[in-house]
Amino acid sequence: VSGMPGTAVKNFSCVIYNVSLMNCTWSEGRDAPGDTQYFLYWKNSREEEETQCELYVKDEHGRHIGCQFQNVTIKDTTTYFMVNGSSKDSVIRFYDEYITLYKIGKLTAPLNITANCTGEPRGCVIEWQEPLTSHMENKDCFQYEIDIKNK
Repeated sequence: VSGMPGTAVKNFSCVIYNVSLMNCTWSEGRDAPGDTQYFLYWKNSREEEETQCELYVKDEHGRHIGCQFQNVTIKDTTTYFMVNGSSKDSVIRFYDEYITLYKIGKLTAPLNITANCTGEPRGCVIEWQEPLTSHMENKDCFQYEIDIKNK
């Protein structure tokens, strides 16, 4: 592996929310020179070309510390992420990781929740529709939990 030890990014993580938005974040390597700039590339499947982040999140010094993605499609394959860096003072080590996108998705809340309660016999019927998702074909995979608070 080329590059100085301690210069690669740390704490790389990604999360998908609102069905198709993805945020990836990282922090600079502890031994990275102050002028280091990082660049994120990703590849959603073997067939696709590697593409660079289009919308970087920057810190107060203009250093890239994250990326925002829109219209992300979750596929069954693992997605390749790679963050490399450049500096005038040192060769920056790259970081890479394969992530299965459906494992980092935060589901939206169930839709159209209704509760109808009757007096006799006392009881309630609570109904809802499954959350929005871009990838789950089998609706039986969802598990729900109802937390009832008595007032």
